[in-house]
Amino acid sequence: MSDWSRYDESDARVRPGKGSRPRSKKRPAHADAVPGTVVGVDRGRFSVELDDATALTCVKARELGRRGLVVGDRVGVVGDTSGAEGSLGRIVKREPRSTELRRTADDADPTERVIVANAQQLGIVTALADPEPNPRMIDRCLVAALDAGMEALLVLTKGDLASGEALRAAYEPLGVTVLVTTVTRGEDGEREIAGIEALRAELHERSTVLVGYSGVGKSTLVNALVPDAGRATGVVNDVTGRGRHTSTSAVALDLPDGGRIIDTPGVRTFGLAHVDPQHFVEAFPDVAQAAADLCPRGCQHESAAAGCELDAWAEGDPDREARVDSIRRLLKARAEAETY
Repeated sequence: MSDWSRYDESDARVRPGKGSRPRSKKRPAHADAVPGTVVGVDRGRFSVELDDATALTCVKARELGRRGLVVGDRVGVVGDTSGAEGSLGRIVKREPRSTELRRTADDADPTERVIVANAQQLGIVTALADPEPNPRMIDRCLVAALDAGMEALLVLTKGDLASGEALRAAYEPLGVTVLVTTVTRGEDGEREIAGIEALRAELHERSTVLVGYSGVGKSTLVNALVPDAGRATGVVNDVTGRGRHTSTSAVALDLPDGGRIIDTPGVRTFGLAHVDPQHFVEAFPDVAQAAADLCPRGCQHESAAAGCELDAWAEGDPDREARVDSIRRLLKARAEAETY
């Protein structure tokens, strides 16, 4: 008699030829998993810092499926958690995220990418010159921070090349902390950064992700904040006005006095295809209040001709006009993406 002649309903979960162990969708609870934080990702390997400061190299367990892991994720690790040379841990669970900083390649890209998890603050690093500041990029980052439930901090570098007062005047009224840093040379010839202590105070005991174009001086700031970070620095191309990517992957670094910064590769664009268009207005508190008080119900804020009252509210005030214009550019980019 063949094996199949003895098959009945009680055998429905037994795999012929694979032994008698039944299939199960149950997964181990891993109550013994050691908690830690992902601080780096590189080609399928994850750098994890355990809560006791042990540094590990890990792989993702198959049971996590397609659940992605990014810098900042809180995880549980099993296996060899000694941190000894050659040891390899296994990440078996990811805790729920408190925040997710996301972006798309552009406003027409339906695929959103989580850049960093569980950060409390977004540090937008912008040079005052070489390359020139781009308020549109700053606005996009502000919208992304609001959407992620994060606070925003604007860090203006290269204060020796241009004044930051115009940008300060534009963004401080929105509740954004604005700091200016300047690279100088001390009496001993060593490079110093004026304003670094004010920045350090804003980062203290917080998790902050730094974003910005290549060449704005982000890696220079990171090396000053974390002396042993060793982040590569570069220069801006004289022809294109763009910097080259000196940081190739996101990495979390502990600050000596408490807190953590996440340095990210320089970005060219910051798509907002994943963001509710209503957040484009809410990112600017003064504009949002004016829209609520003055604009008709259901206003799409397209133009004065369409009934929007924001033009009248902003008239004669360059900063207000710039914010309304920025919102409309974002809304237009979204509308064009949706009809693409």
